[in-house]
Amino acid sequence: MSREWPLWEIFIRSQHGLAHKHVGSLHAPDAEMAIKNARDVYTRRNEGVSIWAVRSSEIAASSPGEKGPLFEPASSKVYRHPTFFPMPDEVKHI
Repeated sequence: MSREWPLWEIFIRSQHGLAHKHVGSLHAPDAEMAIKNARDVYTRRNEGVSIWAVRSSEIAASSPGEKGPLFEPASSKVYRHPTFFPMPDEVKHI
């Protein structure tokens, strides 16, 4: 059994942003402690409004080398691009 705590990836949503951004990693025994430690380490100036802590082992990612086969099929579907849809003035932050 490993004596090292699991690694957590930390994402913070700032007061001036709409999306969470990856800010770093830390070790913690559970999600609750990961969030508390992230608050202390990554939001020292009270700039965060939300914290996500995700176990690194639970993240699935594609490889940059797979970019072609992964994203090329989408380039032939130009109708999915947002330029084809007019956005009402009332809609913000899209």
